[in-house]
Amino acid sequence: MRSLPLYHRIAGQPVIVLGEGDAAEPKQRLVARAGGRVVPDMQEGIDEGARLAFIAHDDAAMCEGDAIRARCAGLLVNVVDRPELCDFTTPSLLERDPVLIAVGTSGASAGLAKQLRLRLEGLLPADLGMLASGLAKGRDAIKARFPMMSQRRQALDIALGQGGPLDVLGEGSASRIGDWLDGADAPGKNEVHEFTLTSQDPEDLTIRQARLLGTADAIIADRAITPEILNRARADAARLELGKDDVPGSGVVVFLRVGK
Repeated sequence: MRSLPLYHRIAGQPVIVLGEGDAAEPKQRLVARAGGRVVPDMQEGIDEGARLAFIAHDDAAMCEGDAIRARCAGLLVNVVDRPELCDFTTPSLLERDPVLIAVGTSGASAGLAKQLRLRLEGLLPADLGMLASGLAKGRDAIKARFPMMSQRRQALDIALGQGGPLDVLGEGSASRIGDWLDGADAPGKNEVHEFTLTSQDPEDLTIRQARLLGTADAIIADRAITPEILNRARADAARLELGKDDVPGSGVVVFLRVGK
């Protein structure tokens, strides 16, 4: 990845936004939308403990100078239309509160990010936020129903997956949380899948292989498996070495081998 995507909480916090006009106004609106307080003066913002700075002057030299000063003061900097001067970039946002999907291109093309976001808008149901809120409210009940983390993860993966009772792309899933919880069975001890890959290109993974990689609790792979393949797994999935590590007692386990 060229950038590390993070969600930065700025509600009630000062955020420096320098500049005026068409370039600065969208950044001011973005900060306000996230609950931040726009500070148009750099020194004032630094004195108040700002951590982020948006710089949107029309003059390129002013942008470069203020970027240096803000960075020397310990702030993370975004300079509008100057990705080479940016510590962070702002993605195109798709919101189904509390679900927030950010589409970014590491500054390569804001237009591309926007079009991807518009396509995704048509795929996601309007009540997706209600599903997220319902799952948050039911967190304690879900933990009580599935005490082991691996079981909870498996149960939610099955329920939220394609065709599941809480399918994330299905309308009305939020209204079925209670019924799902009442009738859901605890997953078994282990769900083991073994794949022999004939290609090291992640684009050649089957839909099933990609899905299971993305949901596995543990990955046991030949050393020859490339990072491009392994990066399709969850970031928090255990990475085990074939023949050296014990297989977990529960959860989804994927074995990856390279074919000849």
